Amino acid sequence: MHEIVTIHAAKTQLSKLLAEVEAGEEIVLARGKTPVAKLTRYTAPPEARRKPGSMKGQITIGPEFFEPLPEEELEAWE
Repeated sequence: MHEIVTIHAAKTQLSKLLAEVEAGEEIVLARGKTPVAKLTRYTAPPEARRKPGSMKGQITIGPEFFEPLPEEELEAWE
């Protein structure tokens, strides 16, 4: 069952209401007697799994990548 709480009461009892939501309750916020919002527990979407090789053929590394860096650039890294 949903607990109905006025917005004014929610402002003064936010920590208590959040604890209830964390415990699995749903809270309906009302302006007067008119419901306007519902507080529910947040659940993060599952992380997308990486698929090795999904970019195969889309990225290339030229031979210049393997050439030594110029002396002035090497000095900048030191």
